[in-house]
Amino acid sequence: CDPTYTKDLKKTKVIGKVVRAICIMDHPIPNTNNISSIQIILPQKQLNRNSDIYVTMVSSDHAVCAKGLYIAIVSTTVETNNPEAEIEPALKLLGNILDMFVSISDIHEPINDAKTENLYITKSYDATSHFESASLDVLAIYEQITGEKL
Repeated sequence: CDPTYTKDLKKTKVIGKVVRAICIMDHPIPNTNNISSIQIILPQKQLNRNSDIYVTMVSSDHAVCAKGLYIAIVSTTVETNNPEAEIEPALKLLGNILDMFVSISDIHEPINDAKTENLYITKSYDATSHFESASLDVLAIYEQITGEKL
């Protein structure tokens, strides 16, 4: 299950934080040939950070917003006491933003004995935008439950 369902049971520990900004725009990201979707990863070394910054943009072509609008999601692992400033390099790439919603979330990791309790808890979504870590987590839980690799 998702770790938020076990929040009060003390079955997880916080291992960090992620900052996410959902940005509504009336244009695609500049200098991307007006494409309707894109994923951009800003490398940590170029930003003097320990973590990459991720940008994902989708549009009405994906049935996630009205025609003529674009949704960009910017995220990274929090490294300072000013998380919103940490995503600023990515926000500058977006151009004019009509509206923005920022959230800072704890990243949880299970600490329970899953087999004994028969309670399999996933890790929280991290800052990555390609769901690789979430997919690997689901595969690991499948193997814990069945004893077989998928």
